[in-house]
Amino acid sequence: MTKKERYEKAIAYFEANRPFAETELVYQKPYELIVAVILSAQCTDVRVNLITPPFFRKFPDENVLAKAKEKDVFELIKSCSYPNNKTKNLIGMARTLVENFNGIVPDDVDELQKLPGVGRKTANVIASVVFNKPAMAVDTHVFRVSARIGLTTNAKNPLEAEKQLVKHIPEG
Repeated sequence: MTKKERYEKAIAYFEANRPFAETELVYQKPYELIVAVILSAQCTDVRVNLITPPFFRKFPDENVLAKAKEKDVFELIKSCSYPNNKTKNLIGMARTLVENFNGIVPDDVDELQKLPGVGRKTANVIASVVFNKPAMAVDTHVFRVSARIGLTTNAKNPLEAEKQLVKHIPEG
């Protein structure tokens, strides 16, 4: 089977079985999705969805979170993994969003990565889910599986795999 045929088969499968790619994370606006995705690192979506309702009641937007005390953020997210780092990243993300982006979540992957706690994978999630951009969130699992089933060739890392995979994202 050629690589083109493998892509066609994979795309056909997902169109039939998961026609609407969507996140399990519950959010209403871009700020909320960034918070949820930062919290989701090494944590289940179920746990994040338990944490975020009280979090968003206390910190409804980036302006409020930017002024937060670490202990207040930590108290709300302590049940997720790495709460100390995530506390710092969440407050830093909010401050950077307010100070450098006028509170507007950027739609560009490179700009998103300027926010603390937002790496390439998170930036790709935000770009694709919120802004419907042709972006691919490649983690270790996607990197390995895409190579195993022949969708990528000789990719040395997730970024190389992403560059190969994103070429095949269907339009629309």
